[in-house]
Amino acid sequence: MNIIKLSAINSTNDFLKQLLSTGNVENFTVAVAEHQTAGRGQMGAQWNAEAGKNLTFSLLIKDLLTDINGIFGLNVAIAVSIAEALAEFNIEALSVKWPNDILAVNKKLGGVLIENIIKSSGDIYSVIGIGININQHDFTGLPKATSLLVAAGREFDKEEVMTAILAKIKRHTTAILNGSIDALWDTYHSMLFKKGIPMPFEKDGRQFMGIIQGVSKNGSLRLLLEDETIAEYGLKEVQLLY
Repeated sequence: MNIIKLSAINSTNDFLKQLLSTGNVENFTVAVAEHQTAGRGQMGAQWNAEAGKNLTFSLLIKDLLTDINGIFGLNVAIAVSIAEALAEFNIEALSVKWPNDILAVNKKLGGVLIENIIKSSGDIYSVIGIGININQHDFTGLPKATSLLVAAGREFDKEEVMTAILAKIKRHTTAILNGSIDALWDTYHSMLFKKGIPMPFEKDGRQFMGIIQGVSKNGSLRLLLEDETIAEYGLKEVQLLY
């Protein structure tokens, strides 16, 4: 595994994509930055992390996905890998908020941004950006954010946390290659935040009640509505209010 350490960069995802554009890059190459100045979350949302206190890195995975129908399966593997790795550090009440936010005691610890590059040959390269709040204490103006420090009451070694996450990703991506993704989906659903609990949602400014049933293979959120029908919603189409 090739690990590239950077002091400051606008985006580790952009760094790896730029590296890819200039030539061949080894599978499982990692770019990790002490400070990321323009990190992004899902759908272009900004990811802000205090310099030097958090974990921001990106990972290149290739020779894994064979078609676009498996893209969300990789998302499942990454989310489960992070949650399982953090559980090894005795972080309690971990869950995954659809599609891939990592929570502890209902507050956001981190998130994932996967950008897929489909080559003319049909090969799919995945650049996976991961941001985890590690030793940040001040979340003024961010009432739903937390860190490992806040959750556990002690500081953590960022490199040790990254190593644990990468080991889990290696294990679970190997499971995908071996056709064993169903167990990952089961774990993902068992960790899914507020699954099976009546919760308020908002779509296009309208609020309604729904019960999360799970997530479809294409990544859509499946909700049981008040009229007993099941509806599916894509990324950013509906917001869970909590």
